[in-house]
This record gives sequence, C-alpha cells and structure tokens, in this order.
Amino acid sequence: MDDRSPCIWNPDEAGVDEAGRGPLAGPVVVAAVVLPKGFDVAGIGDSKALSVTQRERQAERIKDYCSFSIVVVGVDEIDRRNILWATMDGMSKSLEGVTCARAVIDGNRVPFDAPVPCSYLIKGDARHPAIAAASILAKTERDRLMVLADDEYPGYGFAKHKGYSAPEHLAALRKLGPCPIHRRSFAPVRELLEQPALFLS
Repeated sequence: MDDRSPCIWNPDEAGVDEAGRGPLAGPVVVAAVVLPKGFDVAGIGDSKALSVTQRERQAERIKDYCSFSIVVVGVDEIDRRNILWATMDGMSKSLEGVTCARAVIDGNRVPFDAPVPCSYLIKGDARHPAIAAASILAKTERDRLMVLADDEYPGYGFAKHKGYSAPEHLAALRKLGPCPIHRRSFAPVRELLEQPALFLS
C-alpha cells in the first residue's frame, strides 16, 4: 500500500528510476542502484530538487561506493515501441546489470520481464534512498548526453532545456525542423513533420 511516507531501504534491494520520459528529443535514461549497508544517504534526494553541482557531487559518490547500472534507450526505440514500453525495457535491462534480490521502481507500474521481483513506489525518488540515487545517476547521464547533442545539433538549445518543450525549443523546431534525435512519435514533432512547409519560412 502506498502511503507516501519515507521508506527504509534494504541493501539487497535495487532502486530504479528514469530521466527523460517527457522531452521531445533525446534518449530516456534508466538507472538501477543498490546501496551498500551503512551507506550515508545524506544529500541523496530527488534529482529534480538538487542543484547541478549537488547532483554531480552525489553522482560521483554513488558511482564510487554503490553497485549501479545505467541504460540509455535511444530515440529509434522510443519511436518504435512508444515511450512507456521503451522505458520499461530499459528498467529490465538496468536490473540485469546489478546483483539484487528484488527492486523498487519509481512510479506506478513495474516491467513485466524484470529479472527479479519488483514493486513500485509513487514519488519514490523523494522517499526511497536507492530510487533517489538512481534518479541522480539517470539525470546526470542524460544531461551529459544532451550537452553533447547541443554540439552535434546546434541551434536547438539542447544544453539548456535538455530536449523538453521549452518555448525556445519549439521555436527552433518550427524554424529548423526536427533533427535525428527528435522523437517523431511525439505529437509536437509529428505535427511539424506533417507540415514541412513550415521549415522553409
């Protein structure tokens, strides 16, 4: 039962979270983290509530002391399977990269083909330390990839908005058209592709 209260984690339990389900461009990144017994969880929290510096510092500490796995699910897979099933597949694959007896997934559903028994936890990134650690690794890795994408595909502002539907991103889409890392299955991109004359203005 989900009562939204903080949780105590077990050292044989992985936390799993993703970053990038909502953006119009770029991959979705999934991480699984197993926190060792006695790990200091001070400063580990929902990645969205931390500053860039705090996230980077905690990500280094998690990688130094914890078992973790990071899976990047590309745009082609997102467009082929849809974002939900691409994310679920990434979660299953991330759990293949760590040793654990079970896993707790952020959100309200679990992957059906996970290699270990799973449960879900709504708002888990703010309540469960291992999920919070996973959210930090997923977000820092995805942000890093979007900064690289900004160099490869200039003009869209990926380093700033990370592919989300910010006004400047939508304006660039209308001016330049989609680039290879835009998600063709997402409505704003799909609608622009159906009106190619917009790119010529």
